[in-house]
Amino acid sequence: MASDRIFGLVMFGVALAYVASAFQIQSSFLSDPVGSKSFPILIGVVVMISSLVLIVKPDPDPDWPKSRTFLVLLVAIITLIGYAYALKPLGFILPTFVAASILSYQIGPRVGPALITGAGLSVGLFIVFKYALGLGLIPFPTGMIG
Repeated sequence: MASDRIFGLVMFGVALAYVASAFQIQSSFLSDPVGSKSFPILIGVVVMISSLVLIVKPDPDPDWPKSRTFLVLLVAIITLIGYAYALKPLGFILPTFVAASILSYQIGPRVGPALITGAGLSVGLFIVFKYALGLGLIPFPTGMIG
């Protein structure tokens, strides 16, 4: 019960800071009629309402996950932070392959399918992001391939 209220208070504070920072977004003269601030503000307000529900009506007997679940979440968080830092120096395909393989292995602990998933996602996402969406991605570290 207390853990829900504490989490609700923390998330309310985070959402409040998020909404406050959304008000600082500068709108350009080419923006849409609604403006670039409205979506982040809407997300922050929804999180604040959800947080208030947790504070006012917490779960009387919260069911905490097993400690292995926290370990799996920690590995996923470390993987995604490492992925964010590895993108610029290593290009898109290699870090995406490693991150997707690790996360896929966590879902189904079989090495072969995890590596195939990582390879398919890294190449597939690169093609979609680079050619369909026109993002300026670099596939590999400069100097590695031609």
